[in-house]
Amino acid sequence: MIRWPFGKKSATAAGRSAAGRGSRSGLSRKPDAPTPSFVFRGYLLAGLMAVGAVALTWKAVTLQLVEDDFLRGQGDERFTRVAPIVAHRGSITDRMGEPLAVSTPVDSVWVNPKELTLGTDQIANLARALKRDPEEFKERITANLQRQFLYVARHMQPADAAKIRALDIPGVHLTREYRRYYPAGEVTGHVIGFTSVDDQGQEGLELVYDHWLAGDNGAKRVIQDNLGRTVQTVESIKPMRPGRNMALSLDMRLQYLAYRELKAAMQQHRAKAGSVVVIDVTTGEVLAMVNQPTFNPNDRAQYKPSGYKNRAVTDLVEPGSTIKPFVVAAALASGKFNNESIIDTSPGMVKVGIKVIEDKNNLGAIDLATALARSSNVAMTRIALTLGPETLHGTLSKLGFGRVTTSGYPGESAGLLTQFNHWRPITTATVSYGYGLSATPLQIAQAYATLGGEGMRRPISFLKVEQPVGGERVLPSQVSRDVVDMLRAVVSAEIGTGKRAAIPGYTVAGKTGTAWKASAGGYSTNRYLSVFAGLAPASNPRLATVVVIDEPGAGLYYGGDVAAPVFSKVVGGALRLLAVAPDAPVDGLTDQLPETLPESLETPGNSLITNIAQRGSAANGEVRR
Repeated sequence: MIRWPFGKKSATAAGRSAAGRGSRSGLSRKPDAPTPSFVFRGYLLAGLMAVGAVALTWKAVTLQLVEDDFLRGQGDERFTRVAPIVAHRGSITDRMGEPLAVSTPVDSVWVNPKELTLGTDQIANLARALKRDPEEFKERITANLQRQFLYVARHMQPADAAKIRALDIPGVHLTREYRRYYPAGEVTGHVIGFTSVDDQGQEGLELVYDHWLAGDNGAKRVIQDNLGRTVQTVESIKPMRPGRNMALSLDMRLQYLAYRELKAAMQQHRAKAGSVVVIDVTTGEVLAMVNQPTFNPNDRAQYKPSGYKNRAVTDLVEPGSTIKPFVVAAALASGKFNNESIIDTSPGMVKVGIKVIEDKNNLGAIDLATALARSSNVAMTRIALTLGPETLHGTLSKLGFGRVTTSGYPGESAGLLTQFNHWRPITTATVSYGYGLSATPLQIAQAYATLGGEGMRRPISFLKVEQPVGGERVLPSQVSRDVVDMLRAVVSAEIGTGKRAAIPGYTVAGKTGTAWKASAGGYSTNRYLSVFAGLAPASNPRLATVVVIDEPGAGLYYGGDVAAPVFSKVVGGALRLLAVAPDAPVDGLTDQLPETLPESLETPGNSLITNIAQRGSAANGEVRR
């Protein structure tokens, strides 16, 4: 027997032999069933595919449903940003529509310190482009690596910002902001105030009406590229509301006129400071308010409290003899005196307690009009002592002394008027000629406006008034008219102390004031405050104006010599600009307004105001500078 050389013949081989024989014999046979190894591998492969499908399905469900918010957030952090929409701050104009404060678009540069430090050589390039010291700039960047946002330059001009953008430095970005610009410069600086670098009101009317001017910033979602440039705006998150515009009561023609004349007087008399306030008697609107020294709100280097404070509203002065018309008004309103009352001032002095109050000359027996025209301290003392402290205090308080004017101006002083029950006879006497109380120039102007308004005290407004303004009656109308008539003698009479306040073609009612300034332990006898307050035209007052010159140092110091001429030039020009009809003959007097602007008063930014004044004068048939 021959053996199979490879061992036992396998079943498969035997099958094939049998099949071969069957085929040859013409017989058929069913195929054999799959072996267990093929079945196992098939099940294993199917199981693995099923598990993979389940895992993929579970992962897809997890990504789409469970981790959707997280993944979207991660994607947004890499590609989308919430960009602010900066609200445009509202503009401020004068009553005629001339711009006084506007916001102009500028660019600010900010960096991502981490991203910027990846290219250290670029830090020096950026520093040179920003005109900074490279070493100091590098120290500042490296000291703020934990931050993702750092301003390196604010409010650049568009041309300069374009140069920074052209550098194309990674980590350096530009953002659009607004910068406040004041076309009138120092002419309106004290009244309007200024904003911070973030365009938020900091002083003056910018601060008072910040809620009105500022508006509300908006926000939008944007897609940015790797350089921080906006590729697409995805959605608006919060709409932006721009700030609202505001028209002031100021008339820039009058404002510039007052600024020019006050500055000229300051230079002429070498004074320390000064203020001019012009109020519309019929509405209570502030038509002009200027101070010296002044500041330019466009130059942040000049932002010092001593320079930008509005002296006409914040600084207190003892009004001196400008208080005397209100003492006479209290006397007439009390019924104890009338227009014909005679006051005996002989022998030119009166003793109150241990103090002797004197007049410059013995005026003898005089009426109330003469007492005002000659500014008699003795007459006022006798009137005040007759009225008593309660009556005098009541009249002064109703006229606004000792309380704010309700103008809303930030930092406004209420003045000082102590309670009458603390007054001694000497206090009553000194108050009657302007010592022992204090007030702001704005308060004095409002009190004179009340006289001119026939006893109606109207609220002070820095905003343009469109409708007739009511007020509070604090004096009988006849009393106010009588006092105004008496004050005409101060300017027109030969004996009056305010002759230099006269205005050709117009009647003037006013009062001079010259006061010693308070110092440690009493009053300084060589430091003066020169004041003139008045109304014009006296027959139907339209303007109430106060001029205050602090410490004139060129020799003259009386209010009639220092402050009265400023009143004449400012109010005379204002009445013509406002087209107020003359109520008096010229009598051959020449126009007191200068025909040309002194070169020393030409300042940057004043050309606009000069043009305004020229346009206003041309409307009345004349052109002046």
